[in-house]
Amino acid sequence: MPWQDQVFGLLKAAGITQFAYVPDAGHKRLIELALADNEVHAVSLTTEEEGVGLLAGADLGGQRGVLLVQSSGVGNCANLLSLVTLGRFPFLCLVSMRGDFGEGNPWQYPAGRAVEPIFQAMGVRTVRVDRAEDVAGVVSAAIAQAFKGNCPTAVLLTQRLLGAKAF
Repeated sequence: MPWQDQVFGLLKAAGITQFAYVPDAGHKRLIELALADNEVHAVSLTTEEEGVGLLAGADLGGQRGVLLVQSSGVGNCANLLSLVTLGRFPFLCLVSMRGDFGEGNPWQYPAGRAVEPIFQAMGVRTVRVDRAEDVAGVVSAAIAQAFKGNCPTAVLLTQRLLGAKAF
């Protein structure tokens, strides 16, 4: 089973019913699975920070959500991540990384380097995953951290895992 299908199964098993996303090739399979599943709500965002508010609202309504973004969109979330910290909302984010291993687009490097410092400054723990065989275990641990441990968590899906886009 492809790792994306495993991740989708883990998210559903954890009770996640809200999938907030900005369209992205790195999350293509997860987005397709969410759109095809009548038991979850896949919400296309116009900008990444909308997803932070959507997940907070999901929690207030008794539901769980996940935010799917590309690394270049993490900077858009910086201000609103204070909502997660101050409101003590559970937060789980899957980030498709750009600007790391094998990147050929120089415009992706600055945002790629900023992802972990932004999350760290806003109190969100990050976990990187480079290999397909590690994804399920890392995502499972991130789900536990976010929803049981009340520790905002972002999983960084690196370009070693996703592959570098041609430029």
